[in-house]
Amino acid sequence: MSLPPIALTCGEPAGIGPELAVAAWEVLGSDVPFFLIGAPHHLPEGTPFVEIAQPRDAAEAARTGLPVLPLDMDGPRVPGTPQAAQAKGVVAAIERGVSLVASGKASALCTLPIHKQALSDGAGFAFPGHTEFLGHLSDSPEVVMMLASDQLRVVPATIHIPLAEVPAALTPELLDTRIRITHAGLVRDFGISAPRLAVAGLNPHAGEGGKMGREEIEVIAPVLDRLRAEGLDIAGPLSADTMFHAAARARYDAAIAMYHDQALIPIKTLDFDRGVNVTLGLPFVRTSPDHGTALDIAGKGVANPSSTIEALRLAWRMAQARG
Repeated sequence: MSLPPIALTCGEPAGIGPELAVAAWEVLGSDVPFFLIGAPHHLPEGTPFVEIAQPRDAAEAARTGLPVLPLDMDGPRVPGTPQAAQAKGVVAAIERGVSLVASGKASALCTLPIHKQALSDGAGFAFPGHTEFLGHLSDSPEVVMMLASDQLRVVPATIHIPLAEVPAALTPELLDTRIRITHAGLVRDFGISAPRLAVAGLNPHAGEGGKMGREEIEVIAPVLDRLRAEGLDIAGPLSADTMFHAAARARYDAAIAMYHDQALIPIKTLDFDRGVNVTLGLPFVRTSPDHGTALDIAGKGVANPSSTIEALRLAWRMAQARG
């Protein structure tokens, strides 16, 4: 039995999202079935599209145009300038997407970038971003952000906090949760029956036996020892500066880093255009391109769709792994 199509939410209309949706359809066609939730009149002029009444119509519609599940949104698209009147529609698109995957009418959710300040100003959006909002909508209090490409999968244990706050935030409970959710996600969503994990240290040279910091000894190592005793295949804590070259990457299926830049610098260096943001720990598959709204180039026809295309492809593979 074939899977339902992927729901692609419109994101910020003033950004590059509408252009990316069209470019993704031009490349993927009906090979990776998906439909856009958004306002058809926000698509670039001349875009071939087909309004659909239900997700199951997407595959057939994709033969002649971008399938669009229409959602009312006030006003025209103004590239580069978010419109306050459209903020509630952007939020509604996300809510509709979650409802469709929860009901089984869509196999996965892929989200185009939102502009958090615009949503806060226009809709009172109080969440730091997509990930937290999706956790709220699905009643999933513990979720994990993974950045994935063909060359690397990496998870930051702490995310959008100042570097000075990382040591205090890096508790045994947090690290244990991040590792367990990552391990479960690799099994369920990536079809890896026995995942191999590599965990970075926090300090240079993983603390060098306590000479450069004691977090490895007092926080990280005890958690890893306990998880290894339960049967998880985990290496670490490792010196982060030797974890990401080709030979090292061949020894693990995903890396756990201790803070944002420690995780994102390697993957953005290795595969800047095709990295995908994956949320693990949700009851459904969710991916998104690994970039923002790019208001400065919106409407100019120069946006690179590679990350969106890869996000849709990965969502389809993950949905197939879940069955």
